[in-house]
Amino acid sequence: MDCRVGPVHISPEEITLSLSAQASAMASQSSPLTTHVLDTASGIPARGLCLQLFRLEDRGQHWTELRKSYTDPDGRCPGLLTPGQMKPGIYKLFFDTENYWKERGQESFYPYVEIVFTVAKETQKFHVPLLLSPWSYTTYRGS
Repeated sequence: MDCRVGPVHISPEEITLSLSAQASAMASQSSPLTTHVLDTASGIPARGLCLQLFRLEDRGQHWTELRKSYTDPDGRCPGLLTPGQMKPGIYKLFFDTENYWKERGQESFYPYVEIVFTVAKETQKFHVPLLLSPWSYTTYRGS
């Protein structure tokens, strides 16, 4: 399913149940890739933000979707990949910011945020935070 299809109305309970199932599945393994989204306009975690993870395949010709998920109540999405899924290459995190802000009755400038980054070694861990407001965003490589 594509985050950009349109607003998806998911109750906080559904998000919590879905994320609990994801957390349980990932509990036995530590994910080499995590993200954390903070709503800096409100000063709170960005709960329920739809995101997708892609890897560039076919010598730079095609993005393959690896995962679709939603941020948890703390704005985190801890288990994006299992250690065995991580391999060197170019990855992209897509954040559906338009629907996130619409669900909060807020106009915004950016309909989505895409963060493209390179993984040189599959043994490294990557944390990709996103600081988000309706009019700006910031990202960096976290630890």
